[in-house]
Amino acid sequence: MAKPLKCPVFTPGKTNDLVGTIVGVVDRKKAIDGSGIRPGDLLVGLPSSGLHTNGYSLAREIIFTKLRMRLDEVLPGCRQTLGDALLAVHINYQPLLKKLSKTVTFKGLSHITGGGFVDNIPRILPPDVDVEINIGSYPMLPIFQLLADSGACDREELYQVFNMSIGMVAVVSPKDASKITAQTKAYVIGQVIPGKRRVKLKF
Repeated sequence: MAKPLKCPVFTPGKTNDLVGTIVGVVDRKKAIDGSGIRPGDLLVGLPSSGLHTNGYSLAREIIFTKLRMRLDEVLPGCRQTLGDALLAVHINYQPLLKKLSKTVTFKGLSHITGGGFVDNIPRILPPDVDVEINIGSYPMLPIFQLLADSGACDREELYQVFNMSIGMVAVVSPKDASKITAQTKAYVIGQVIPGKRRVKLKF
C-alpha cells in the first residue's frame, strides 16, 4: 500500500503560494478555433464577478498606494466592502457554455484574463477581421468603476489589464446572440468588422 502524501505546512510569517488549474480535453473535430468568424458577427459578453485572477498588482497599487483605502471600506454605489470585492470567486463558465451550446453555435470564445480585451480577443480572430467593443454597452462592477475613476491609468490600459466586468466573450451570429441574451445574463458588447485582427475600443 502506497504511503499517503504529506501536505505542505503553511508557516505563519512566510509567503505561501496556493495554485489551482483546470485542464480540459476536446475532440479536435469539435474544437472552436475561430476560423468561422466573419464581419457582421456579434460579441456577447458574460459578466465577471470581479478581478478574477488578473490585474491584482496594478489594483493594489491604485487602491492602497494612490487611494489609500482600507479593506473594510464600502465601495461607492454598493454595499460590498473592498475586501469582499477583491476576494470575489472566479466564475467557471464551462457549465453555462455547455448548456448554451445545445442551441447556439459558438464561432469563437475568449476568456478575458491577463491582457484584457486588447490582448485576448485577437487570439481567436481570423487575420482579416477586427472587433469593435462598445464601452458602456454593459454595466460595470463597482470595483472597476473605482479603478477607472482613480485616474491612475488611461482608459486603454484599463481594458488591457483588467476584464472590466466581462469574464468571457463569445463570438456568434446575430441570431445566436439573441438566443444567449434571452437565456442568461449577458450583453451584446460589440461586433466583428473587416480588419487585421485588432480590437477597437469605442468610448
